[in-house]
Amino acid sequence: MAQNKPREEADFNKGWKFYLGDIAQASTTSFTDQNWRTLDLPHDWGIEGAFSKDHPATVGGGALPGGIGWYRKTFTVPANAKGKNIAIDFDGVYKNSEVWINGHFLGKRPNGYVAFRYDLSPYLKYGGKNIIAVRVDNSKQPNARWYTGSGIYRDVKLITTNTIHVEQWGTFVTTPVVSKTAATVNMEISIKSPDKKTQQALVKTLIFDKEKNLVASATEPVKLTGTTKISKRIEVANPRLWSDKQPYLYIVETQILVNKVLIDSYHTTLGIRSFNFDADQGFVLNGEPLKIRGVCNHHDMGALGTAFNVRAAERQLEILKAMGANALRTAHNPPAAALLELCDKMGFIVMNEAFDMWAKKKSDFDYHLDWDKWHKKDLEDQILRDRNHPSVFIWSVGNEIQEQWGTGADTVGRVITRELAAIVKKLDTTRPITTANNDINVYNNLIKSGALDIIGYNYNHDKWKDFHKTYPGKKLIATETTSALQTRGHYDNPADSIRIWPTAWDKPLLTGNADFSCSAYDNCYTPWGSSHEQTLIASEYNPVVSGIFVWTGFDYLGEPTPYEWPARSSYFGIVDLAGFPKDVYHLYKSVWTDEAVLHVFPHWNWKAGQTVDVLAYYSQADEVELYLNGTSLGKKSKQGQDMKVSWKVKFAPGELKAVSRKNGKVVLEKDIYTAGPAAKLVLSADRSKLSADGKDLSFITVKVMDNDGNLVPDAGHLIDFKVEGDAVLAAVDNGSPISHESFKASHRKAFNGLALAIIKSGMKTSTVKVTASSKGLASGELSLEVK
Repeated sequence: MAQNKPREEADFNKGWKFYLGDIAQASTTSFTDQNWRTLDLPHDWGIEGAFSKDHPATVGGGALPGGIGWYRKTFTVPANAKGKNIAIDFDGVYKNSEVWINGHFLGKRPNGYVAFRYDLSPYLKYGGKNIIAVRVDNSKQPNARWYTGSGIYRDVKLITTNTIHVEQWGTFVTTPVVSKTAATVNMEISIKSPDKKTQQALVKTLIFDKEKNLVASATEPVKLTGTTKISKRIEVANPRLWSDKQPYLYIVETQILVNKVLIDSYHTTLGIRSFNFDADQGFVLNGEPLKIRGVCNHHDMGALGTAFNVRAAERQLEILKAMGANALRTAHNPPAAALLELCDKMGFIVMNEAFDMWAKKKSDFDYHLDWDKWHKKDLEDQILRDRNHPSVFIWSVGNEIQEQWGTGADTVGRVITRELAAIVKKLDTTRPITTANNDINVYNNLIKSGALDIIGYNYNHDKWKDFHKTYPGKKLIATETTSALQTRGHYDNPADSIRIWPTAWDKPLLTGNADFSCSAYDNCYTPWGSSHEQTLIASEYNPVVSGIFVWTGFDYLGEPTPYEWPARSSYFGIVDLAGFPKDVYHLYKSVWTDEAVLHVFPHWNWKAGQTVDVLAYYSQADEVELYLNGTSLGKKSKQGQDMKVSWKVKFAPGELKAVSRKNGKVVLEKDIYTAGPAAKLVLSADRSKLSADGKDLSFITVKVMDNDGNLVPDAGHLIDFKVEGDAVLAAVDNGSPISHESFKASHRKAFNGLALAIIKSGMKTSTVKVTASSKGLASGELSLEVK
């Protein structure tokens, strides 16, 4: 640990020991952990378990195990670090974490989503061996309505500073005045120093652009004692504004100098932007109306579980961005800090959500048990950690809260809403506050509190048009929408036959499909929800709706509505659990982007003479003409507010071809062929060059194809994977919501023609060869470069 560094933030993820189970002596320094498993963080032990309907988390919790686990790490601190401030930062541990350093108990944090820090300095052995131990207790279940994961599932860092330093989350940067020619940047800084003597210091605020050019600065002499708070106002000329399309970022460096020596250097991300929500225009960013086109996402990463990985999160955001999404709701809890960093860089408008329940429970062992003692601290820490992210535009302090209801003496929901809003406003007055309400009536206690800046509607798309009649002059955000149900590659004809599954939220589904599938025609949705097309029409043509957050962007583990076991993951996603887009993805792309889109479905393998509905999503064209084996089946154009065209076609094997035209000229062509018998595996990687950091990922799609290169739409072959070189097979998947195969195996069955292999890089420069093989099929292979 270099003595001349004013601040060091070290990755503390590598080289931990793990034991699944409870050991009373594991916190002590005398305990021997040599037989424990060695692993790197982040880690989720639940994803390594077997699926079972008997797990206490239930199918709603992903049918995966919880339990108790211990983590220990042995590390050294140089003797010359004595006198420094050394702290450990946990970005999230699920849940009920207890931490010890060298046998000294540091504290407990029940909330599994909130970041926290412990000061290690008084208890360290400088120049000697130190042991940190963490007990994680996720044994009392169910404690959520989805898969939570278990363990130290987010990053851990070791922070070393001088005794004079910027406090944890000790800056707050805002842009109260923004124009094309100038921006005012306000900087609040909280500095920690020893209490016993006053120290004269210089505090410099330096603003750098993306190219690291200094664009503005300010210097102020300050007397430091204990905790000192200062404020600075700086003007930036001709600012580059942050937006969803051009997310330009500056860096603010806070320097503390004592006797001309740099004592601390602290960096804060800055995005210069102005925004407001308008009752009639919706959302306005940098003076221009902008529709918020977002999705809700839970925090699991499919086959990787909840163990956060930057590349896995980046891939999800890339897929959403290509679809035209510009917003993300962190349903229903604070996200990983690194996810918000990605949203800053990639241009996502984030609704940052705090709680899924307050004092009244939704499940037996959920956060209501910790509400009274912890909700203030947890919310404060969330706001402090996240308030500098330019991507964060809205605070949501609750989702479908039970305290919405209550009359007479039971109006506690109003009291809590006002309390939470006051906590947020004390720390951040720049962003509006909302709650996601599934009861949107005027008697809703949360809305009636008067403390919310925007009224959040969950579902109720048919009532958006009457919003101003219900809430005159108020502002609307559709916090959660749609809840349509789809299995990738499965189609129930006819496409216009609506399936509302189940018939009511509190009734079991009695008329589902024998294979536990849902139709991907966008003709299956929940009784509280709507189809994707219905939702888009209600949103896109109504400026009062500032934006929507579709439930959900990706399928997630747990909550397998409308089914129970053997289903174990959701059907809600626009994209399946493996990251393969469902057909409706292209509907969004046709509406939310300016790209020319032509997507025709379904596949073309049916029974002879069967009537099949053929649908097309298209854009940047006037019409689509459909051909079967060279014979035109007619031209179709979207009518009124419709967002698709369709034909009823009597199946005959061969070629189905669609052509989109604008002003008579061809825009795009799409061919679908009847696939023959499966013959080969074809591999493609989302990235072929990886960093040799032990963390980077390549997501490899495996397609089961016939001899002519057509995807075999019902292929379910067992595929074996082999990896050669300095990389490992991190996980496998296929997107099926009912597969009970392990994500950690070296093989996977294809699902409707597709499978996924996730490759994680090692630490050495290497050429990595990935091979996929299946009995009776030609193998597929590809190479990756790790550098």
